[in-house]
Amino acid sequence: MRVTQSMLASNSLSYLSKSYEKLGMYQDQLSSGKKITKPSQDPVVAMKGVQYRSNLNDIQQYKRNLSEVYLWMDNSEAGIEQTNNALQRVRELLIQGKNGTLSEDDKQAIGEEIGQLKESVMGIANTQVGGRYIFNGTSVDQPPVTEGNPPVSTINTDPYEVQVSPGVKLQASVNGENVFSSEMFQTLQNIEDTLNGAEDLDMDELLSDLDGNIETMSAERSELGARYNRLEMIETRIDQQEVMSSRVLSENEDIDIERVITDLKTQESVHRAALGVGARIIQPTLLDFLR
Repeated sequence: MRVTQSMLASNSLSYLSKSYEKLGMYQDQLSSGKKITKPSQDPVVAMKGVQYRSNLNDIQQYKRNLSEVYLWMDNSEAGIEQTNNALQRVRELLIQGKNGTLSEDDKQAIGEEIGQLKESVMGIANTQVGGRYIFNGTSVDQPPVTEGNPPVSTINTDPYEVQVSPGVKLQASVNGENVFSSEMFQTLQNIEDTLNGAEDLDMDELLSDLDGNIETMSAERSELGARYNRLEMIETRIDQQEVMSSRVLSENEDIDIERVITDLKTQESVHRAALGVGARIIQPTLLDFLR
């Protein structure tokens, strides 16, 4: 086959064009830090990237869900702690009120303080986090306790659950009935009324009822602590999954900078050599002599 000057020139320009294309590819990789900038460059890398990124997004959403559960549990723990302190104070006042040497005015003063503690416990029961009542199960838009003598407890015991990993939901709420039950508020009301003289109930029985309420609340607090420990274990596992997913995604999409810089330098040398060879192949024309 006869090779003409035009064929040599055409092939030389074609190779130079491909060389420019490679130079552009390496420069794009260094600028973006990614192996590809469009799916057509490597469909396999692009397809795997979509899958890995979707998995990483799911894990990050689970981490946001975990933060919500932590918020609920931390506030629930704080609410139970405050309620326990209030009931312990009521217990101290009740024992003090049983002292036969107290005057009626002294008992009324104790009864008034217990009334204030009762109102405080009602306020704790209606604690809101992000505009949602945390002690009313799934009825997050309704207060669990309303005004009354005693306060009226209408607590929804259905657990408020949040998905924290694929196929796993964790209860974020506590059973409010075990903390702010109608019986507990009735006991507080009976203690207040007895000390104020409105009722004449046996204080030893009232003390026993109050101790029973405190014990039930302590059991619910222990159950919350067990779920908190499980939540921490789930968080540790999800953190590990996030690290692994991020590494796999990086290995699939991110470039090896040192290698790309080396390839770019090599391609620059090849390109300069190609330019030199092309200059020898493409012979001068008559116009070049007339300049």
